Amino acid sequence: MFENALALRNIDAKRRVTYKTLVSAGLVALAVVLPQLVHLALGQPGGVKWLPMYLPVLIGGCLLGTKWGLTVGILSPLASFLVTSLMGNAMPAAARLPFMVFELAVFAAVSGLFSKKISENGLWAFPAVICAQLAGRLLFLGSVFLFGAFVPFTAGMILDQIRTGLIGLLVQAALVPLMILGLRALLIKDNKSE
Repeated sequence: MFENALALRNIDAKRRVTYKTLVSAGLVALAVVLPQLVHLALGQPGGVKWLPMYLPVLIGGCLLGTKWGLTVGILSPLASFLVTSLMGNAMPAAARLPFMVFELAVFAAVSGLFSKKISENGLWAFPAVICAQLAGRLLFLGSVFLFGAFVPFTAGMILDQIRTGLIGLLVQAALVPLMILGLRALLIKDNKSE
């Protein structure tokens, strides 16, 4: 969607890359800060319930498309891990980090597949987010089943976390598309003749 908005404004390729890099960096920064704020306000259970890092990643996919969104999805948990490790309390935990990188990469890539459709009709953001959530959570659960012998958590623990996070996923399934619709209205002006 962002690419189309930039193209409509006749912005050259070099400046497009600069703008997309800045937006991506901002979303990664938000993916680091937002969980910290939620954990400060609601504690560790708040993060599991509201899944704050997922919000900027889903926005990144819908807004930036698959390639740039994927970058946001991969870098968000890695940046959070690095920053919070320096602060003495790594989030996500090291054992969960690889799974979360893959999960958020899928969230961003799948929602990014809808980016062009969203630029045509913002309502596509709703299926984009829901499909991304389903694919990401299934990948996460499946990877735990596959690699369960090598990690300190079980599929049952992850199922409990998924159940706890349903509230956050449902809120994001409504909130992210509404945010994308708002951004679309700002970035892409529909022709009155259509």
